[in-house]
Amino acid sequence: MTAKLLTPRWILTTLLVMMAVAVMIRLGFWQLDRLEWRRDLNQRILSQLNAPPLDLNKDVPVTELFEMEYRMIQVSGIYDYEHEFLWRNQVWENQPGYHLFTPLRIEGSDWVIYVNRGWIPLGAADAESRLQYRRDGTVTLSGMLRRPIPKPAIGGVADPLPASNQPVPDAWNWIDLERWRTETGLNLLPMWVQEAPQGTPSRLPYPSLPEIEITEGPHFGYALQWFSFAAILALGYPFFVRKQLELKTETNRRKSDEDTLHTGEEIYEH
Repeated sequence: MTAKLLTPRWILTTLLVMMAVAVMIRLGFWQLDRLEWRRDLNQRILSQLNAPPLDLNKDVPVTELFEMEYRMIQVSGIYDYEHEFLWRNQVWENQPGYHLFTPLRIEGSDWVIYVNRGWIPLGAADAESRLQYRRDGTVTLSGMLRRPIPKPAIGGVADPLPASNQPVPDAWNWIDLERWRTETGLNLLPMWVQEAPQGTPSRLPYPSLPEIEITEGPHFGYALQWFSFAAILALGYPFFVRKQLELKTETNRRKSDEDTLHTGEEIYEH
């Protein structure tokens, strides 16, 4: 039987099966790596959610802010409406619109931070309509620190490239704080704030906080599936090969018997 396996057909098939098993095992370990990443992420999020609110009007730990995503903050300052932006493709109760981003000049500091003040409808998002959303003087708000959301390497519609003879875009697909810093010249903190609602929103913009799901996801189940597929293929392939060779041997034997019978009949006739 071993000699029958040393044919180009079976050698190629066996190599493909071995490669498939190796890929499945690697995918299983990849899912386990994703599970560990998810657990670490959950721990980081929970530690920030349970931390006391950070006062941005005090000494701001700028180099540590990136690791403080999802931490609640409080801040006072004055809005800079000249550098206000819109974030496209946002929905409120199935109604399309934008999220309104306004930079806040932090009181007692040289720093500026963008505040996502909430949702506004498509039909009330032009510059003139946005005048009604302004809050003059010093404002105090609470919210959640969030990281930038730049365009992913694959997928998504990129924002237009900067051009010296073109005005700064009013609406954006992504929250690219580095790009916004360049476009506005503001001394931006590396995070933005998602303003927290105070009770039921009664006037635009409608602020909201993200719904954070603390779960381990399906990664462990996916890992078990890939390991199971690999085991089934690795253990089942030898039985498949044996069955195929037995069928081929039986077919050849029957053909040989038929040829012998046919030859005997020809000799008898002569």
